[in-house]
Amino acid sequence: MLLVTGGAGFIGSNVVAALNEAGRSDVVVCDLLGSDGKWRNLAKRQLVDIVPPAELSGWLEGRKLDAVIHLGAISETTASDGDLVIETNFRFSMRLLDWCTAAAVPLIYASSAATYGDGEEGFDDDASVPALRKLRPMNLYGWSKSLFDIAVAERRARGEALPPQCVGLKFFNVFGPNEYHKGSMMSVLARRFDDVKAGRVVQLFKSHREGIADGDQRRDFIYVDDVVRVIMWLVATPEVSGLFNVGTGKARSFRDLMLAAYAALGTRPNIEYVDMPEQIRGSYQYFTQSKVDRLLRAGYNGGFTTLEDAVKAYVGNYLDRPDRFR
Repeated sequence: MLLVTGGAGFIGSNVVAALNEAGRSDVVVCDLLGSDGKWRNLAKRQLVDIVPPAELSGWLEGRKLDAVIHLGAISETTASDGDLVIETNFRFSMRLLDWCTAAAVPLIYASSAATYGDGEEGFDDDASVPALRKLRPMNLYGWSKSLFDIAVAERRARGEALPPQCVGLKFFNVFGPNEYHKGSMMSVLARRFDDVKAGRVVQLFKSHREGIADGDQRRDFIYVDDVVRVIMWLVATPEVSGLFNVGTGKARSFRDLMLAAYAALGTRPNIEYVDMPEQIRGSYQYFTQSKVDRLLRAGYNGGFTTLEDAVKAYVGNYLDRPDRFR
């Protein structure tokens, strides 16, 4: 069996879909479905079990799994309950790391580009302890992910036991189907698509930094299919371990993202720029761009979808259909 934590979430449910499509129905999801419709992310899937996180330790006793794909986390960058975030994102991850080590089960886990903070230290996925300690995440979520990256790196540096495959993935700005339960954490494209379709004005932030035009704040947007392809490659390539950025390596603007949506629908752009709320101006990232050299050197050759092609696929196959779920 394969265990996918956070398997009812955005990236997790897409991984479960890919596993099913590859012929694997022996998939167990560890997640909470809640009451926000997240169950719809799994409505088309074949599963062995859905285990609540609080019951996972007991469920794992005596099990032998092919791999653990650990994507479960409190992923809101605005999360403020420090105790809950550390328990969920760090301590739970440490327990999984210990179990995978003892049971000799491969572990592929989600880190985040949020560990890079404002990007002053660059976006190099150097997995050494000194490099990781230099990073200064700007929010609680990023800090919790950084703590776990460092814990794994320290064990590796000391020559301590780790799972036979241990891979951390620093996801950049992922977008695509099944993100609809995320509320304010959805991609701008998903949040604004109905406005785009209806011809209503779409608001983007003005720039409050000299030399950067309104709407030209840039992110490394990556389509969820590309992320899933990396994970599926790692499942099939257990000799690869390490910490890797997962982005396209090309920063694009929020304006580019929305113009691609208008182009996908064949409609005329209707964008206006509004002031960024003062409370986030000091911590707002104006630029993120992954370095993917290490992933490519490790042997990954699945390529990355261009922003325009990704938006066209998302709009045509999901957002502009009555059933938006994968």
